[in-house]
Amino acid sequence: MAAEPRSAAPAWPDLRVADWTDTRDTLHMWTQIVGKVRMLHSPLVNHWWQVTLYVSPRGLTTSSIPYGAGAFDIEFDFVGRRLEVRSSDGGTGGFALRPMSVADFFGETMAVLGRLGVEAPIRPVPNEVDPAVPFPDDHAHASYDGEAAELFWRQLLQANRLIGGFRSRFVGKVSPVQFFWGAMDLACTRFSGRPAPPHPGGAPNCGDWVMVEGYSHELSSCGFWPGGGAEGAFYAYAYPAPDGFSVYPVEAEGAFSTEFQQFVLPYEAARTADDPDRVVQEFLQGTYEAAAELGKWDRAALEVDPGRWGHCTG
Repeated sequence: MAAEPRSAAPAWPDLRVADWTDTRDTLHMWTQIVGKVRMLHSPLVNHWWQVTLYVSPRGLTTSSIPYGAGAFDIEFDFVGRRLEVRSSDGGTGGFALRPMSVADFFGETMAVLGRLGVEAPIRPVPNEVDPAVPFPDDHAHASYDGEAAELFWRQLLQANRLIGGFRSRFVGKVSPVQFFWGAMDLACTRFSGRPAPPHPGGAPNCGDWVMVEGYSHELSSCGFWPGGGAEGAFYAYAYPAPDGFSVYPVEAEGAFSTEFQQFVLPYEAARTADDPDRVVQEFLQGTYEAAAELGKWDRAALEVDPGRWGHCTG
């Protein structure tokens, strides 16, 4: 008999960053462990697209990871509050997501993979954070509020949906909508088609060569992360930022942040608006136009109407 659906949660949940900071920081380290497993077994794709996680109907997933002649995946199920690991040979494993240290999460994850026959000798040190405490030694991050984690995933659901719709209007090179575990943000990046000057790097505990690969071509990027606002924020930036980018008259809610050097739309500004979808869509489009217009992108060649086949049937 099919399980009854859970009571409807608000589409745009209220989740103050201050109320779940300890859980956020612990979950950040957990996603780095899972992301590094994917990175270990996945061939390099430009801009490190092979390392990311994706929003799923229940949480965050690695999607299929190749392993030998088969594959496996790992999913944070924030609805069932479990980490699930599945193998193409039929094997399954996992454990409950609960208050536990990064060290314990690391140990349990490696044990599940070992029982399924998956070797995962990752470099057990986090990136893009300071200090970078090795996972087996991190007993300080040990908080987990399952309700808060689920609400965060529901924020990601909205961001994934709207950024995905925005992505569909671009026919040039564009990334998937993907979760980068280094900075713990959901992102989508459009490219002009031109190379960019080498990125100077500077991210903590992350080789400059990582950023050189990530920012090898001129881009306009947008996304969502659990920071930058009382409840998180949507963001947008360009690399390299063209002259006048920070003062471009973007006709949308949000503003350029000198602290973050990017446009920021607080999540709560969208959540409390009469039409949250419109507010976010206008922010995404307006900030992209700032990069494309000032950077002299060939917009006629790169943009497309996603409804261009709407008159067809079947």
